[in-house]
Formats: sequence, structure tokens, C-alpha cells
Amino acid sequence: MLIRLLRARLGPYKKPIALLVLLQLLQTSASLYLPTLNADIIDNGVVTGDTRYILEFGGIMIAVSVVQVVCNIGAVYYGARTASALGRDVRAAVFERVQSFSAREVGKFGAPSLITRTTNDVQQVQMLVLMAFTLMVSAPIMCVGGIVMALGQDVPLSGVLLAVVPVLGISVSLIVRRMRPLFRTMQERLDVVNRVLREQIAGNRVIRAFVRDEYEKGRFREANTALTDVSLSSGRLMALMFPIVMTVVNISSIAVVWFGAHRIESGGMEIGALTAFLAYLMQIVMAVMMATFMFMMVPRAEVCAERIEEVLDTASSVVPPASPVRELRRHGQLELRGAEFRYPGAEEPVIRDVDLVARPGETTAIIGSTGSGKSTLLGLVPRLFDATGGEVLVDGVDVRTLDPALMAKTVSLVPQKPYLFSGTVATNLRYGKPDATDEELWHALEVAQAREFVERLEGGIDAPISQGGTNVSGGQRQRLAIARTLVQRPEIYLFDDSFSALDYATDAALRAALGRETAEATVVIVAQRVSTIRDADRIVVLDEGRVVGTGRHHELMESNATYREIVLSQLTEAEAA
Repeated sequence: MLIRLLRARLGPYKKPIALLVLLQLLQTSASLYLPTLNADIIDNGVVTGDTRYILEFGGIMIAVSVVQVVCNIGAVYYGARTASALGRDVRAAVFERVQSFSAREVGKFGAPSLITRTTNDVQQVQMLVLMAFTLMVSAPIMCVGGIVMALGQDVPLSGVLLAVVPVLGISVSLIVRRMRPLFRTMQERLDVVNRVLREQIAGNRVIRAFVRDEYEKGRFREANTALTDVSLSSGRLMALMFPIVMTVVNISSIAVVWFGAHRIESGGMEIGALTAFLAYLMQIVMAVMMATFMFMMVPRAEVCAERIEEVLDTASSVVPPASPVRELRRHGQLELRGAEFRYPGAEEPVIRDVDLVARPGETTAIIGSTGSGKSTLLGLVPRLFDATGGEVLVDGVDVRTLDPALMAKTVSLVPQKPYLFSGTVATNLRYGKPDATDEELWHALEVAQAREFVERLEGGIDAPISQGGTNVSGGQRQRLAIARTLVQRPEIYLFDDSFSALDYATDAALRAALGRETAEATVVIVAQRVSTIRDADRIVVLDEGRVVGTGRHHELMESNATYREIVLSQLTEAEAA
């Protein structure tokens, strides 16, 4: 997965990568040439006392060192830029794919996991690429080059390398093999910590209300301890890596000095050659250590790449049409024909065989007990998820063939839990119509019964709104969400229990103003409160995902037992009449 991800995402950066490799080759070649120059100075300058030779070759060493430094700076610069660009592109790709997901795919992964995959997982892959460009490219060149140059200094002494390199390779591979499953567990437990933390922040009021602080502390402590335990397990394996490498290095250095001293004594080797050989041994070991450092990062990056690819490979169940319809008659008629929705793997559908017609200039209400499928039914219209059976039609056209931009202009949904974005009142109201004037915003606020409290805010429509709208009350959030929809002025309004947080007086005033504002539009209201929908032109009664009654309030009171039971649970017989 890691190789596939990098191959796909690094394609546009072939030129900077080629330049980076060239610079790494030059700087590594310069590093390999320096010990040979140093050996020549010792053997031909220091031993013989030739100062001119020392100065001449010392100048060459300085020039080679300058080339090495310049090339290294250039390689790190291009490596950092390319790795950062890769991280940016992968984050953008994950974000774009998540944006295309329906509610089904978002629920499958979960918000905490998607956040971790977009941030932490991408960062791990980005860090691996940065280390690869700055370390791993030069490591094999230095290792192979060091062996070749060491052989050039003394072939018999190079036998030490035959023992050092395989021992290091085997040791590192055994440790890396055990680290990989630990890193997958680590990322999964990081998801759990994110989920618990998000729940505790979002549900802070509930926790305080039920005095469950200690219980939630225990939940977080458990998740945190689980993450710490697996981090310690991987850390112990990492801790073994460098001692093993350094032990092998030190033993090999002792062996080189021991055998090299005997060869110098026998006249088979010069002192400068032994010095150069030790330098090449250290370069070879440094290359292996750099590779070791990379191998420590690879398992975690592989796991992260798999998690990223899982998101990128997941196709949305709501697919944009290949040949979208970009124009409608714009009458706003909504029709469901035998609509059905079933969750993947579910034995029974949530809704089934639903036939419904909502016409312009009329208000259609949907009512039913909890879990009867009201919100699911409404979600089929703007394609929060697609019907698994039957059709959903707008002006006689299946919504699955509509252009998404046309859908957004035609249909607007005020969800059961309205969400406001960080910004101002104005930026939230202009979410569906960026070019709306201030007069349009104030008019929408007035219809939504929100003008009075917005005027009291410091800054009016420019007053700040925090993420999720947490600095305003639930009723204020609902009214702002309704105003946001009114600014857009769609043909079809969908209100999913959008008046539940309002008091009766505000509810009545809002519905009266809304009736005048949407007189020519199609309005569909899902509500639990009978008083909200009793004056609707058509009331649809849902029970266990099926339509069990359709008609006006007085008709259903006489003919439909389900509706009558719902009404009498809220009103007296006299009030219902």
C-alpha cells in the first residue's frame, strides 16, 4: 500500500526528485572521496614531512567538503519541499474523498478515525518520505561505495565487512518484523483516544449534568493507558535497535584495528590506509544506521498508508450522475414512488414501499413514532443516501440524475440537529448563497424570528459564531439554520423536526411567517409536535417504515388509529378537535 500510494502521489514531482538524487549522489561521492585524500596526506605528507603536499591536498579536501555541504543543503531543501507537497496532496485527496461520502460511509469509518487518517496518518507518511529523501537515498550509495573504497584500501582486511553487514541486516529485519503489527494497533488506539476525547468535549454538559466526571476520566484513562502500553511495546523494540547496531560497530572497529595493526607491522598495509579503512567502516555502519532509522519508521508508515488507501479506495454510495440533468421545469414537485432504504447487511429496510407526493404551494407533514423512518425518508431527497429501491423524483426527474449544483439550488434541508460553522452570523447565512445582500439576510432573520436576538448581539450579523454554534442556544441555532435556508430560496423546503427547540409562541409566529414566505414553494415538515403540523395540507403517517395513512388532520383523527394515538398522547380530545 505504501509503495502504491507513493508511486501515485509522487508522479508530478519527478524532476525535483531526480535533482535531489543527483545532489545526494554528488554529496555522497564527496564524502567517500575524503578518507582517500586523508590517507594520501598521512602516507605521502605527514609520514614524509612534505608540507607542500599536505597543503595542496588539504586544499583539495576543503574544496570537496564545500561541494559536499552545498549538495547536502540542496538535497535537504528539495526533499523537504517534495515531502511537504506530498503531504498536502494526500490530505487534499482524503478530504475530497470524505466530502463525497454519504452518511453511510462516514458512519462506517467514524469521524475520529477520519480525522486521524487525514492528519496523523498523512504526517507519518510525509515524515517517512522526508527521511527517505534526506537519508535513505544516500544510504545505499554510501554503503556500496564504502565497501568498494574499503576494498581499494586493503582486500584482506575487508573480510570484516562480510561479517558486519549481514549481522546488522538480520538484526534490524527481525526487530522491524515485530514492530509492524504494534504500529497498526497504535493507530487504532489513537482513533479510540480521539473518539473518547471528542465525546467528552461535545457532551460536556451532559457529563456535568449527570455528575459523571469520574466515570469519563476512567474511560479516557483506559483509552490513554491502552495507547501508552502499545507505544511502550514498540518503544522497547526501538530501544534494542541502536544498542545492537552500536555493539556490532564497536566490535568490528576493534577487529579492524587489531588485524590492521598486524598488517602494518608485517608491511602489508600503510598507516593512512588503515585510517581510511576505519573511516569507510564508519561510513558503511552509518549507512546501515540510517537505513535502520528508516526501517523503524517504515512499519508505521505502511500501516498509515493502508488506512489512507482504505479511505481513498472507498467509493461513495451516492455517485454523481455520468450525464447530469442541469435544468428542470422549476415547479418544485416532489414525488416518492415505492421508495425503500436498507442499510448494508440489515435484515429489514428502514423504510419500504413509500408513495408520497408533495406539490408546490402546499405543506406536507410527516409524523410517526420514534424510529419510524421519518428522517431517513427526508434524507433520500437531497441524496444524503440513495434509495435502495423505488424512485425519488423532483419535477418528474430522478434525483440520482440531477446535477449536484442544481440539486442544491432546488432542494434545501434544515436537519434535525442544525450545524453552524465558525465565522459570523452573515457567513453562516450566506453559506448557500454567497452573493446575498445584507437586506436579504435581515429579511430571512425576520421570517425565522431571529432578527431580535441577532440585533442584540454585538456586531449584529457580523457577530462571531463558534464552531457548531455553541455560543448560541439550541432554539437560536434552529432559527439561524432556518434563516440560512430562506436566504437560499429553493423550490423545495425540507424541515426535519426543525422547530423542536422553539417555544410555542415562537413556533406559531415562525410558522405563520414561513407560510407567507414559502407560499409558492413545496414544504415538507417532519415533526413530533402535533401543533406544528395539524394545519398542513397533507399529513403522512409513518409506522415502522410504512405509510399507514394520508390526509388532513380531521380526516386522520377519524380514520387512522396510529395518528389518533399520537395526537391524544399530546393533546386532549377537545384540543385535538
